[in-house]
Order: sequence, then C-alpha cells, then structure tokens
Amino acid sequence: MDIAWIYGLIGGLVIGCGGAVLLLGTGRIMGASGIVGGLVDGSGTDRRTTIAFLVGLIGVPALLSLAGWTVATQTTSQIWLLTLGGLCVGIGTRFANGCTSGHGVCGLSRFSLRGLVATLTYIAAGALIVAALRMGLGL
Repeated sequence: MDIAWIYGLIGGLVIGCGGAVLLLGTGRIMGASGIVGGLVDGSGTDRRTTIAFLVGLIGVPALLSLAGWTVATQTTSQIWLLTLGGLCVGIGTRFANGCTSGHGVCGLSRFSLRGLVATLTYIAAGALIVAALRMGLGL
C-alpha cells in the first residue's frame, strides 16, 4: 500500500496544532482567508500576528523545499485553470465568511453548526466541480 496518505495526516496535524496555538496564544480563531483578507483590506486588528502567520505559511514550505523535501502533487500545469480556481476559492471564502481552516478545522472542533454547514457545502461543491470538469472538459 502506498503511504503517501501520511503527508495528508501530518499536514492535518500541523494545521490543527497551528489553530490550537493561535487560539490559546491570542484568543483568535485561525482562518487563513480571514487572516489574509484582514491584511489586504486593512480590517485586521493585529498586524504583527497576521504577518507572522503569513511568514510561516509561505516560509516553512519554502525552507522545506530548499532543504530538498518535496511532495509530488497532481496539480495541473494549465495556469489559467489554477488562476480561475484560486479566484473561485477567494470569492467563495468571502461569501462563506471563512475558509476550510476556519470553518472545517476550527469550527468543527468547537462544534459550530455554521462550521459544519460550511464544511459540508465546501465538500459538496468541490465534488460537483470535479465531476463536471472531468466529464465536461476531460480534465
């Protein structure tokens, strides 16, 4: 059996621990889209925490890559599709008032009904889009 699933497990544990550290250290709930959005639109209250979060979010994978640790992905090489996907995710997180890290990881761990509904909606929408792209465009 291929053990590539372990990377997802480790990533999930790291995200969960990061959310717990942010909540216990600052009292804020970790939601990547809210943190990044607060920096972009100026609504963020603690710029130092926001910048530290972003440095870690970008810097740790960069350091691991420089150290030679990489993970094979199934990402498409079509830049237009990546851009469109990124825009859809960004717009969707604004409509949902949060992203999978805020609603899925932190919301579900706090037994939030809103987090559950948002997470189920993300999963259903993702499954429908993947099915549509595979059948419609052959991607």
